Amino acid sequence: MSAVPVSELDAYSVRLRRMHEAVTGGERSVDEAPRNVISASWRRSLDAGIDPEVSSAPLAFEGEDIREIRSAHPLNELLPLVTETLLEATKESAHILMVADAEGRVLWRDGNHQIMDRADEVGLADGFHWGESAIGTNGMGTALETRRPVHIFAAEHLVKVLHLWSCSAAPIVDPDSGDVLGCIDVSGPTRTLHPATVALVEATARLAESHLTLRMIERDERLRSRHDKHLRALHGEPGALVTMTGRIVSGDHTRQWGHRIRLPETGDQVVLPGGQAALLEPLGDSFLLRLPGRAHGGPVLTLSFLGAERPSAHLDGVRLSLSLRHAEILALLALNPQGMTADQLSFHLYGDAGNPVTIRAEIHRLRAQLGPTVAAKPYRLVCTVEADFLDLRRLLATDEASPVGRGYGGPLLPRSEAPTLRRIREELEGQVRARLLLRGGPDDLWAYAETEYGKNDMNILERLVAMLPRGDHRAVAARIRLAGINLP
Repeated sequence: MSAVPVSELDAYSVRLRRMHEAVTGGERSVDEAPRNVISASWRRSLDAGIDPEVSSAPLAFEGEDIREIRSAHPLNELLPLVTETLLEATKESAHILMVADAEGRVLWRDGNHQIMDRADEVGLADGFHWGESAIGTNGMGTALETRRPVHIFAAEHLVKVLHLWSCSAAPIVDPDSGDVLGCIDVSGPTRTLHPATVALVEATARLAESHLTLRMIERDERLRSRHDKHLRALHGEPGALVTMTGRIVSGDHTRQWGHRIRLPETGDQVVLPGGQAALLEPLGDSFLLRLPGRAHGGPVLTLSFLGAERPSAHLDGVRLSLSLRHAEILALLALNPQGMTADQLSFHLYGDAGNPVTIRAEIHRLRAQLGPTVAAKPYRLVCTVEADFLDLRRLLATDEASPVGRGYGGPLLPRSEAPTLRRIREELEGQVRARLLLRGGPDDLWAYAETEYGKNDMNILERLVAMLPRGDHRAVAARIRLAGINLP
């Protein structure tokens, strides 16, 4: 932020030009230096080889690529929030509004059309690179470098052609990973952009981060609902549910592990604080962190088959590598705890074209992984079975909607073409949608809309738009998705 009072800006501008000429002229010592954030940025910029005489920021993205790059960026879904907060005021005050990625490359720009024409001359436009290493001291680049909001005034820019401009920028930090995602910037002619603009830009960036935090909390809740059974299978021994970014979101006896772990680049070995070794088991959308070598009473088979392109199974916390066919067999045995004959399994998997001999061969290979937990005559699972699709069936037997919304991770074995499993999949999907549309609140509907198979469900999205305030980020996202569905 600016440390120079507005009343002193004219005098500061004169002194600043003198400082700029001295520093860019190569003087080793100067009588007066700009404020610390600018001095440090000038040093970084000069060390990066920035020429103060360049006429424009360099182009990073070609015009035909920018739309695809923008749509794939995590800030894309926040654009409606940013524009609703800042764009109207930006246009009225003859300024421009920009959103850049973590490198300082402009993803999106809008604002006063006359000012945008002038901005094109220096590259304040979509696709241009405004990192400090590309164009020196400026709002976007310096905010990203320092991870703090900043107002850059006139000759505080290292590049001379930018001295007619001032800018206010603030970074947006991902609360999940802790990484900078990008920044928001308002730029305009020096005489019209008030230094206090940085406070409004910062407030908008914090609002964007609050929406990211809300989404993170929602994802964490879904992970806990979906995977806490893996922790229960540890029978009270130390273990944790860990996000793909290394955050611990649930666990027993793990306080000494902190709130985040460093994920290994390869392998499944983790060194915990204090030097203790632990194992990291992938769960598809998260990890199970556990200590090696635990022992308990009986085996526990955990199946995660909802929405899973690659079905996940664990035996006493140890991940199993399953083929789709073996996952289908386990699903049928879990759904029929009394057991099934080879003829019955063959019919449910293949229909009338099935062959019991094929089933016996598959069971033989499956028992090589599961051992005595798969019994014969009839084939059945003789262990504790915890399965997300069984949990969902139990939830659907109640009258509540919220647990159903949290517990539904997607269709049962979506790649399976087995006749019986396909029918069960369609029944579960229909029951979940009906329950949510009839009794679900906004949180329940949004949890379903965040699944791969619910994100473009028109009925769910229309219900969200009807129930939520217009400015709610979920309503904004639902309107954007509906617009995409309705495109010709």
